[in-house]
Amino acid sequence: MDLDARLRELGIELPEPRSPAGNYVAARQVGDLLYLSGAGPVRPDGSLVTGKVGDGGVDLETAREAARLTGLQLLGTVRAELGDLDRVRAVVKLFGMVNCAPGFTRTPAVIDGCSDLFVEVLGERGRGARSAVGMAELPFDIAVEIEAVVQVA
Repeated sequence: MDLDARLRELGIELPEPRSPAGNYVAARQVGDLLYLSGAGPVRPDGSLVTGKVGDGGVDLETAREAARLTGLQLLGTVRAELGDLDRVRAVVKLFGMVNCAPGFTRTPAVIDGCSDLFVEVLGERGRGARSAVGMAELPFDIAVEIEAVVQVA
């Protein structure tokens, strides 16, 4: 499958990766695994999706879209690191964190925004193991942060 053609077919343009916000790298390849640092939801205009999910500030649908935007950031980082998305063999694991109010328990539904994007773009190789947890706070008050491990050729 030509993933660049698949992205065009879906009308998806991957963003350029953002620079790390601290003393770390965006990705590190060890053997056939590419470890992706946590990424957040960046809109096309460069602004961040911020706020708590479940307290009236960020609703479920907006949070799902934030997870999708985060997935686009991750795919953009993969392409920048590998030069070609077709080198992706499988999404091994996603770790999704949701900046949520006490009592919000629909974190899996939020992180589905990223998981659904990965399956839409990568097919079955985009479906991996996953965790989706709630956090009291995330950096810069972002609504979602997701990290990933991807098997590559």
